[in-house]
Amino acid sequence: MHAPQAQLIALDWGTSSLRAYLLGAQATVIEQRHLPWGLMQLPERGNARAFEQAFAAVCGAWLSAAPALPVIAAGMIGSAQGWREAPYLALPVDVAQISQQLTRIETSLGKVIHVIPGLIEHSLLPNVIRGEETQVIGALHGRSPTVPLNLLIGLPGTHSKWVRVESRHDACRLRPWPAWITHFDTFMTGEVYAALRHHTILGRTMSSETLTDDAAFARGLEVMRAGVTQAGLLSTLFSCRTLGLTGALRPEAQADYLSGLLIGHELAGLQALSSLPPATSPNPLPIVLAGNAALCRRYQRALTLYGYAPAEIAEQAAAGGLWQVAQQAGLIDLRLRPTHSTDKGSSHD
Repeated sequence: MHAPQAQLIALDWGTSSLRAYLLGAQATVIEQRHLPWGLMQLPERGNARAFEQAFAAVCGAWLSAAPALPVIAAGMIGSAQGWREAPYLALPVDVAQISQQLTRIETSLGKVIHVIPGLIEHSLLPNVIRGEETQVIGALHGRSPTVPLNLLIGLPGTHSKWVRVESRHDACRLRPWPAWITHFDTFMTGEVYAALRHHTILGRTMSSETLTDDAAFARGLEVMRAGVTQAGLLSTLFSCRTLGLTGALRPEAQADYLSGLLIGHELAGLQALSSLPPATSPNPLPIVLAGNAALCRRYQRALTLYGYAPAEIAEQAAAGGLWQVAQQAGLIDLRLRPTHSTDKGSSHD
């Protein structure tokens, strides 16, 4: 049995992992490969040869079967430490313009990888995005262009991003309500969680079991929401150890408690920055979450516990965004029907 015909190879190449998609019409995922070959995991911290080898290993079979498939990529592949730097676009930016600023990488396989630019917000403390801008595009797909947008899109992960998307009137009336990315905030929540769990004293008493403890997660959130201590996060984190030492927190619960503390600190930070209006606001800001499904559900639960309406979760936002940018950039000719197909049994997942 053969899968639908492929039209695009799409790469979401981040800090900690590489996700490769073989996409058919309308961003249908034919195959998906997820490998721990992110920027920080490649040999020699990701020199050009390491990127070449990873690309060939992940996509070589797809390219052998269909040499003409276009390739598009987003994420840390285009960073200053990546394969080739793709310049940042400065905020505010019209989402539709992102597809017009792709950077080309010539590979040893004779393929060109088209890299999506990152975004930068200039301020006293500048902020940058690489990869999440593509997830934002995927999360916006399917929304009516005739309805003005005013959304907060949360992208939890190694470096969690919260992106404000607003409509601005198009004076040329080419599109009724163009979507603009006007602001974003970054929190190193995922990376700090991993570092604390695996490289500090807090991790010594944590169980290695992967069972989820919802009560412990909620307890950590409540500590941060209620402001039990005014000493700040660096002091509060130590409670993960002391609650364990006193028997109040089982080893199996400590990782989820730590997660609750960090995500609670992230939400409190958003509120302090006025990026996230209070849950009691008379004009609540709709929230959309995109990214890892389990992590999105965790953030959805955290927001609900903080009094917010259930956040929408955008499925397959990365793949959808990569498809949308490739289509807007003219990499996909939708009038043509590829002649090749791929057997689902060849997936490396």
